[in-house]
Amino acid sequence: MTAVHVPGTPVIEDGRLVSTSPATGAEAGRLPVATAADVERAVALARSAGEWWAGLGFTGRRERLLRWRGLLARRIEELAELVHAEGGKPVADAVVEVVTAVEHVDWAARNARRVLGPRRVRSRLVLAEFSAHLEYQPHGVVGVIGPWNYPVFTPIGSAAYALAAGNAVVFKPSEYTPAVGQWLVDTFAEVVPEQPVFTAVHGLGDVGAALCRSGVDKVAFTGSSATARKVMAACAESLTPVLLEAGGKDAMIVDADADLDAAAEACVWGALTNAGQTCIGIERVYAVEPVFDAFVGKVVERAGRLTVGADDADIGPITMPSQVDVIRRHIDDALARGGRAVLGGADAVQPPYVRPTVLVDVPEDSVAVREETFGPTLTINRVRDADEAVARANALSYGLGGSVFGRRHAVAIARRLRSGMASVNSSLTFAGMSTLPFGGVGDSGFGRIHGEDGLREFSRAKAVTRRRARSLLASTTFDRTPADVARLVKAIKVLYGR
Repeated sequence: MTAVHVPGTPVIEDGRLVSTSPATGAEAGRLPVATAADVERAVALARSAGEWWAGLGFTGRRERLLRWRGLLARRIEELAELVHAEGGKPVADAVVEVVTAVEHVDWAARNARRVLGPRRVRSRLVLAEFSAHLEYQPHGVVGVIGPWNYPVFTPIGSAAYALAAGNAVVFKPSEYTPAVGQWLVDTFAEVVPEQPVFTAVHGLGDVGAALCRSGVDKVAFTGSSATARKVMAACAESLTPVLLEAGGKDAMIVDADADLDAAAEACVWGALTNAGQTCIGIERVYAVEPVFDAFVGKVVERAGRLTVGADDADIGPITMPSQVDVIRRHIDDALARGGRAVLGGADAVQPPYVRPTVLVDVPEDSVAVREETFGPTLTINRVRDADEAVARANALSYGLGGSVFGRRHAVAIARRLRSGMASVNSSLTFAGMSTLPFGGVGDSGFGRIHGEDGLREFSRAKAVTRRRARSLLASTTFDRTPADVARLVKAIKVLYGR
């Protein structure tokens, strides 16, 4: 019997995961579902392939990763169309996503040797007879569990850095975007046909759980905070280290001396791009009293011009159908508790679409302020000053990103945000900056992808010392004499006792 497809909801038919467009219901992909045994086999093959991959050295891996970067760059339109067909994301947004991913592949490939290569570290006087060396070695096999909202950029942010560090990768794409995930794996195999260094396993949450328990050497997960806890619990059984990039409820602060036109432009983009389905999306704004009304007016004017639809629109459908109910609940609760919709509102929810909604005067204890909405909605509340704005922004357990608009004090305000990242006079820009680490604190997870920290995240530090001379201050031997100990005590007092 053939299953009835709810557009966008993945189903399993005859052992295959069927992915459909949330806008049209058209089939986008049909991939084999992996069993627990399949996952274990994939990891075993990856372990063997990883030894070959690590043996290529930084030069060999760089050359192959740059080949993949070139393929991705040449086929941007093809991949963007697939992202659109499977997840509903507007093609223009998908192009921006792929371009950003290409930049990260390039940076990781070109900088892995500089960041991770062996280097000499200065010795200290007490152990001056030893030389010290540091290098970073790959973990082995990294399991990457990716999300559906950025099915190219986010998993590449882990996979490309893990590969550059010398690991093999077994990738479990979201069940909502398996075709995009398989496309990435297949194109990598085109440029690296020798060994299954980058492979995929498909299925629902049980496949992700199997990957956590499969013997991989590290797991990199991106998704909700609730699922992150499950991943961490599964990995804890074998003390498998994890990198968790979980949910967010990012805030923007608009200070009195902000450029309001620029702030409104960045706010609308940061809140509504990808239909608000962005972990680092702006979901809350705190604007100081003197500029509140003018800022709200500019946001409403800009957001009100955006188009919504399946094709050639600014905002596409909600990718995960069940999320529509969450968005509706947040809007209804905000209005019931005294908030006002200055754009959109309850009628904006028209599955599979949600039209842009801007809510003001929403109580801080409402779900629209406290819980991740993941939709094209935005709360804007007035505050007395930047101090109150920071206090409200930091009041939640999330701590992923944030944004500050202003002149004189903007950077200082950004530093006070309890977040892993912040943009000043822009929004979301830290994600595209391949030289900077990406990650959060609190319920937004821990660990970092991107940048130098991202490369180190997928490797383990190996420290090596080597004797190069006789010890002047013999201490680490049973052959030491009372005179040796006395000289050691005297030296330490001279060095550090002042």
